[in-house]
Amino acid sequence: MTDMTGMTKQEERELAKRLVAEIGRMAETAGRKLRFMEVCGTHTVAIFRAGLRQMLPENVELVSGPGCPVCVTPDDYMDKAITYALREDTIITTFGDMLKVPGSKSSLMEAKAEGADIRIVYSPLDSIQVAKDNPDKKVIFLAVGFETTAPTAAATVLAAKQQGIENLYMLSAQKLVPPALRALLNDPEVRVDGFILPGHVSVITGTDVFSFLTEEYHMPGVVTGFEPLQILRSLYRLMQQVTKGEARIENEYGSVVHEGGSPAAQRATDLVYEPADAAWRGIGIIPMSGLRMRDSFAAYDIERLLPLDVPMGKNKPGCRCGEVLRGIVTPKECPLFGKACVPTHAVGPCMVSVEGVCAAWYKYGQGRFSYGR
Repeated sequence: MTDMTGMTKQEERELAKRLVAEIGRMAETAGRKLRFMEVCGTHTVAIFRAGLRQMLPENVELVSGPGCPVCVTPDDYMDKAITYALREDTIITTFGDMLKVPGSKSSLMEAKAEGADIRIVYSPLDSIQVAKDNPDKKVIFLAVGFETTAPTAAATVLAAKQQGIENLYMLSAQKLVPPALRALLNDPEVRVDGFILPGHVSVITGTDVFSFLTEEYHMPGVVTGFEPLQILRSLYRLMQQVTKGEARIENEYGSVVHEGGSPAAQRATDLVYEPADAAWRGIGIIPMSGLRMRDSFAAYDIERLLPLDVPMGKNKPGCRCGEVLRGIVTPKECPLFGKACVPTHAVGPCMVSVEGVCAAWYKYGQGRFSYGR
């Protein structure tokens, strides 16, 4: 295929049309509907923004998986965060999209309205200065994310230890993508023919961590960037593999993703965290799919200092967020979508986060925009 470097907009449009035509040609030979899942929230947004779903033939379907870290964070984590936030001796630091995520009864936004000291930061490292400025407070960073953000959270803990800061803590809900993919493939309700694999995560992990997809499940995957053409080229690669009965892990983001990933980021994460079982909204407990702080860093783990007994949250009536996150249903099949559940008053987290599937469907009119047309 043509190298995309230095292409004009017209050349990009022509290449997009050729790719779509080739995907359509291969789809005709498949004899069945093919489903490919993107497992990155940024991919979900990029796909909707460009209207790529509408460009594809009817028997090629894109579905969204559990690629939004805010969306897969269960209610009990949010309930813990809210409980800590309401303590007078506590400051919560967090990314902005966590504020509106509903717990079982309220949200951080509501807790803030009640007087909780909750501060939006742009990096976990910003929490260090907050801790320095407020030595009489316990500063708790809400460490939610995938492999992409875990190294920065780990670096924050290492920096705090080096500087002798003793009032900074993590409430950790870091998740690992490969175990979630395994759980999806073991789920009889989930049917996919290949994965558009996350680009940002793969910068850290490398491509080797996804080799089990081909070795154990004969499932193809392509690590992908975030430009529409990169996504279309990934689909082209996946279609080639499926129609030939092959299964490989390919890399469409080779400018920044390598087989072994980032050893420095991996070392930082491994120094502070260790794998542990974790709860995923809509999926349940997935073995060794999360990160917990090692015993040597227990002093920075708020759950060890001030443990809370918070029950697992129950599904909200009518909300099908869990099924959306597994690619079983689309947002429009949820009875609350666009009615009781909208971005300004979300019932489920898939409508809250900017990377949420429901939020993307709502914002982009279910894909009314079309790239290259």
